[in-house]
Amino acid sequence: MDGTFNENDISRIVEADRAHVWHHLSQHKPYETTDPRIIVEGKGMRVWDQKGKEHLDAVSGGVWTVNVGYGRESIANAVRDQLVKLNYFAGSAGSIPGAMFSEMLIDKMPGMSRVYYCNSGSEANEKGFKMVRQIAVKRFGGKKHKILFRDRDYHGTTITCLSATGQDERAAQYGPFTPGFVRVPHCLEYRSFEQDGAPIEGYGVWAANQIEKVILEEGPETVGGLCLEPVTAGGGVITPPDGYWERIREICDQYDILLHIDEVVCGVGRTGTWFGYQHYGIKPDMVTMAKGVASGYAAIACLVTTEAVFDMFKDDATDPMNYFRDISTFGGCTAGPAAAIENMNIIEREGLLQNTLDMGAYMTDRLLELKDKFSVIGDVRSKGLFLGAELVTDRATKEPVTEKLVQSVVGDCMQQGVIIGATNRSLPGKNNTLCFSPALIAKKDDINQIIDAVDGALGRVFA
Repeated sequence: MDGTFNENDISRIVEADRAHVWHHLSQHKPYETTDPRIIVEGKGMRVWDQKGKEHLDAVSGGVWTVNVGYGRESIANAVRDQLVKLNYFAGSAGSIPGAMFSEMLIDKMPGMSRVYYCNSGSEANEKGFKMVRQIAVKRFGGKKHKILFRDRDYHGTTITCLSATGQDERAAQYGPFTPGFVRVPHCLEYRSFEQDGAPIEGYGVWAANQIEKVILEEGPETVGGLCLEPVTAGGGVITPPDGYWERIREICDQYDILLHIDEVVCGVGRTGTWFGYQHYGIKPDMVTMAKGVASGYAAIACLVTTEAVFDMFKDDATDPMNYFRDISTFGGCTAGPAAAIENMNIIEREGLLQNTLDMGAYMTDRLLELKDKFSVIGDVRSKGLFLGAELVTDRATKEPVTEKLVQSVVGDCMQQGVIIGATNRSLPGKNNTLCFSPALIAKKDDINQIIDAVDGALGRVFA
């Protein structure tokens, strides 16, 4: 691995990409005069582009996915071996890796019992929404069908998932949306001053109680589900305040509401526990996951439920409509669970949960050092190797810096060979948080390189 590539060999690839590939989250007009970036190889925490330039990846594949790093031959071999044996059969039947991974997964999730396989985080969340709706029909005559979602949270890219997004710029221009989704307030303590009546003490319980207020306004008899991220990701890396999650569980129990926790980003080690909700000692009814489940080595997503939820779909076998009448075509691919098994083995074998806690604490300290140096950093938030630094023009007013300036910091780091992230076309006027999610294998030298790059970028952009 030296990152050296022959320009004559790669030029055809660049032109094919320019001519035919529609990149995600990208305005393509600039590609008429500049080359699109092609990532051609990866090893550990580093990737190389078509020009041979090395980059330290501080966002695990751009979107919080490659948790165990690049170039894992043991995962590739597990996938190859499984594909030769059996590549696919529809999820109406089982498979050996599907059964094995479900057992491994449930072992990490006390209180949960059933795994529904699909192929993306968006799809997993759709399955959860469909379950809430079907339960509403079966048990409540269709009345308890509303699903609550939180301001700043994000649950996927389909029309119904966008109906449940708290990021207005992501949803803009894609309506009309699926009815029956209701927004509740965020729990970002740093911006609690923007919420009427928010206290200085006990903010976490107060923020949870704002959800109860919405439930009472809508009518508890109409609300069937509450979908939340354990740590808000693209909405600004928002860690929950003290007391928040415990009160959420109480509210859901009181009003018979299914608690659906979206672990698509936080799941499988990102925060230093197997799942983000496990930091807070609460029991969900549904958990969705994708991204880090197989670290991007194969497509896989899961919706995991309790046995109580599962039982509601088999309580009357004489009713031909009384089961979850759903399918995910590529939920039947065996490569996903095969990769996920080895991915989980690596995390255990190499002690990556503890490394995530240790390196997360170290990186938090380094970001706080930058905060002492640069007044433009208003707040640092983190849980394990999932970190954010919110940039403001003034610490007293907390006025956000412009998205253009935030992207200038990201661009400067890219020029230095370090890939970082930022809130992007998500929150009108508040795309002002730098985001970091290095692989769980990160070492101090890696983190120091990331921090040094951000240090230099902030010094230049805000000189």
